[in-house]
Amino acid sequence: MKKKQSSNASGASDASTPAKRREAARASKQVLDQWNRVDTEDQEKLRTFRPKSSNDLVNKALEILRLDQRSSETQILKAWNHLIDPTLTAHAQPVGIRKGTLFVHVDNSVWLSEIVRYRREEILERLQTCFGKEMIQRISYRIG
Repeated sequence: MKKKQSSNASGASDASTPAKRREAARASKQVLDQWNRVDTEDQEKLRTFRPKSSNDLVNKALEILRLDQRSSETQILKAWNHLIDPTLTAHAQPVGIRKGTLFVHVDNSVWLSEIVRYRREEILERLQTCFGKEMIQRISYRIG
């Protein structure tokens, strides 16, 4: 007995066309859905949706909340009282840091003048020695 060879018009065997069959079925389903006025766009989006890993989500949340930067700010606030003269810290306290600038509120103009004229460089040096020049590039003093 002779074996019958199966082939399609292009000469390829049927075993190599499952992907083509799925694509053709999907295309014909889309045509039928359009004809029946059924919206399957949301279902198609869900089919191609790939959930993100929890690690990616946590890292993104930390980035949005800027917890690493806030942790650094907290360390600066704690170190301020240990690095700077206690008489000075009684009148001047850091309130935040943005883009390398440490913002310090001073309680009156006399102390502001004292700090700006005589202590500015010393304070900046101490903080840069402790935290690095990238973290604290300059200090802005304001009455507040």
